[in-house]
Amino acid sequence: MTGIFVKQALLPEGWRKNVSLVIGPDGRFSSVTADSQPSRGMEQYEIALPPQISLHSHAFQRGMAGFAERRQTPSDTFWTWRTLMYQLAGHISPDQMEGIAAFLYMEMLRAGYTQVAEFHYLHRDKNGCAYNQPAEMAMRIAAGAQTAGLGVTVLPTLYMYAGFGQRPLQDEQQRFASTPGFIAEIISNLRKQWQGSSLVSVGLGLHSLRAVGTEDINALVSAVAQSSPVHIHIAEQIGEVEQCLAATGQRPVAWLFEHVPVDARWCLVHATHLTSPEVTRIAKSQAVAGLCPVTEANLGDGFFPFVEYVAKNGRFGIGSDSNILISPAEELRLLEYGMRLSAQSRCLALPQGQLGSTGGWLYRQALAGGAQACGLAQWGLTPGARADLCVPDETQFIHPDLEGDAVLDAALFTLPALPVRHVMSAGDWRVRDGHHPQQERLTQHFRTIMREIFS
Repeated sequence: MTGIFVKQALLPEGWRKNVSLVIGPDGRFSSVTADSQPSRGMEQYEIALPPQISLHSHAFQRGMAGFAERRQTPSDTFWTWRTLMYQLAGHISPDQMEGIAAFLYMEMLRAGYTQVAEFHYLHRDKNGCAYNQPAEMAMRIAAGAQTAGLGVTVLPTLYMYAGFGQRPLQDEQQRFASTPGFIAEIISNLRKQWQGSSLVSVGLGLHSLRAVGTEDINALVSAVAQSSPVHIHIAEQIGEVEQCLAATGQRPVAWLFEHVPVDARWCLVHATHLTSPEVTRIAKSQAVAGLCPVTEANLGDGFFPFVEYVAKNGRFGIGSDSNILISPAEELRLLEYGMRLSAQSRCLALPQGQLGSTGGWLYRQALAGGAQACGLAQWGLTPGARADLCVPDETQFIHPDLEGDAVLDAALFTLPALPVRHVMSAGDWRVRDGHHPQQERLTQHFRTIMREIFS
């Protein structure tokens, strides 16, 4: 048994003082006791937080960070960016995929994440052929997470068509090609391989309405999702909304709700362009809106109607998506600042009429939505949950002796990033004094992979 004592900790019921956390041999919290005294041998810290969750990631895209910031055409958009992304996707081997994932997930731990949902559609080899093990690339994602020590919900993703009307996949999309049976086999293989793992779990991804069909969605969800999470890209771009209207006569979210039973298992990623009735339907369904503010800003997606959504008790979490910048603080800060710039007002994240800390509310809500979207029944500093925690470096705050939500307001709005000192995942310290034990090796391996790919 391992024991940790903190002077203040963010528990599910709120901030509590003098908290003793005992971690069992299974890597879960066996007890969490506030208003306590430290036992002999306990490590002692000032503050402990539940780590953040990235509910949407494409690990391989970390390899193109910074390489898509040159204007390639007079009108540079998401669709021109996608061409560059396809070029990178076409060159990654299984060994390289594992190395990229391990490096990215190490970076996530150092930034204050301990869980990610990996939206994975890079299934086939460079010629578009299936590997002998259909789950080869998905297995490499899980292995990379295991190496780094990050929790991962792998989402093998169905990708069948190049556009509405069941257009055939383009040459550069052949690595993504899949059928419901192919995805079901990958999911089955992953579940067998990682059964009982505290770090690896499995859900289902559906790339987008333009890439899958109605019957395929319902058949696959019924066959393999059970109580597992189901994620889909939706209404990210105006162009996608226009294409959906032209093909179906309905907007993407409206079409989805008319044809598929969306419930709390679902995560609707981006959902940027919504009408008011669509906002209401998502909120009532108890699905999670998967918001990726840094990537959405980088790609020029637009603003999610956040104020209206939270007024209707909509659930949300944050995702690192293209992984151009690994920072949970920046995701939450940009979410709030985008609203401020748009509305020319301040402190807009909280539901209308609610007073209090912006940073504290954003952090807690993103935790709850992220845990739901990753299929985690328990999350946070609570008995039975996986023993994940983040110890901030209180010396980085410009003001001393911060308490409660003032800690989160300072962390999100006064510092470039979360002031991460130590990070624990599944009962093991993965980051100490900002350093991951495999940091140098994983970084050098990643750099070698990038040289191989870009040469």
